[in-house]
Amino acid sequence: MQLLTKELRKQFPKLYETEEVPAEEKKVIAKFFTPWTNWTWYATEFDGEDRFFGLVDGNEKEWGYFSLRELESITGPAGLKIERDLYFRQRQIKDIPGLAS
Repeated sequence: MQLLTKELRKQFPKLYETEEVPAEEKKVIAKFFTPWTNWTWYATEFDGEDRFFGLVDGNEKEWGYFSLRELESITGPAGLKIERDLYFRQRQIKDIPGLAS
């Protein structure tokens, strides 16, 4: 599965473009997840090449940067890879169940 299509790339704000937007109002453009754990990455900004900014929901929920190359390189049990949620509908953090503070 291709984690990021050309069309999806165009929809992201550039890094730091939404810096003044309150966290709960940031719009999630893409959701990535590990099918073998509970880790999920909610991407809100992208540098156009490799670096995302967004909310990472793993052992804890925290805002930070993550790499497309790193997401693509991870291999889990039985060769499973990180996937993009194809059914995810873009929306603000506050409108995603379990993420609003």
